[in-house]
Amino acid sequence: MAERELRLQEVAPRRLDYVVRQLRDPAEIRQLLWPRVEYAAYAIGQLEPDLFPRTRWYLARGTTGMGLVLHSRGGLGDATFVMGDPDAAAAILSIHPGTAQTFATCQPAHVEVLKRVYRLATQQPMIRMSVTRHSFRRAEPVETVPLTGIDIRKINALYSSENGPSYYIPEHIDAGLYRGVVVGGRLVAIAGTHVVSRQEGVAVVGNVFTHPEYRGRGYATAATSAVTERLLEYCDYVVLTVDPRNTPAVAAYTRLGYREACQLVEASATRRDPSGLGSTLRRIRAAMRGRKYDGAFVTLHD
Repeated sequence: MAERELRLQEVAPRRLDYVVRQLRDPAEIRQLLWPRVEYAAYAIGQLEPDLFPRTRWYLARGTTGMGLVLHSRGGLGDATFVMGDPDAAAAILSIHPGTAQTFATCQPAHVEVLKRVYRLATQQPMIRMSVTRHSFRRAEPVETVPLTGIDIRKINALYSSENGPSYYIPEHIDAGLYRGVVVGGRLVAIAGTHVVSRQEGVAVVGNVFTHPEYRGRGYATAATSAVTERLLEYCDYVVLTVDPRNTPAVAAYTRLGYREACQLVEASATRRDPSGLGSTLRRIRAAMRGRKYDGAFVTLHD
């Protein structure tokens, strides 16, 4: 009997307690993000004054450590960013799961946590690469041209050249930094940005694409080089995200001076509780339990 009781004690679930609170002070958020600047570059960019009102930040501290979740709304859709201890992040998501559909960015350790809250589609392991003024190496000279919202028809035509829809609007282009390669009057390659923050000194390069008929000529590398060089004039940290299986792209970025900073996972996510009723009830209960802690008190069982 004693042996059986011991076994039961060994498999008893562990109680994990966390206090979750919403963060509203950019200075406090910045202090939490900067130690992981390469991974958190996109989130740091959301501290820009015109973007910050469209964000919701949550911090959890408790049994296993600290976690942070950002839910943001942008021109191309909603996004969710997860950082820190997975269980602490789970505590946040249990009461603040965000919108019904979102684009999630996390690290591999967070994937199982996300799966408790979302159905993940197009789950893609990626690597984050970063470059500095010291490490940057300009690409072989290929002429590039600046692109603005006036060029939106050419830009959408290029992005849709593999039969995929493209919904960029002029404001998306004008809010970032874009360079392209033109051959015979036709835009055949492009590189741009997901976020540019002069205030924070960080930028995320993205939307790099070459028309299928013009690949293998270094055009995308040239466009990425031009964007990176311009960004490094006023940003201390420039990063991008790439599929590690895309070895030509990884090699091209490496030649430009980019180096791997961390691994992450990107996924389209649909909330398992589309009505939000379950999370709402948990949030109300957690708020009542957490009154004396100036936050919401969440208990998980692993």
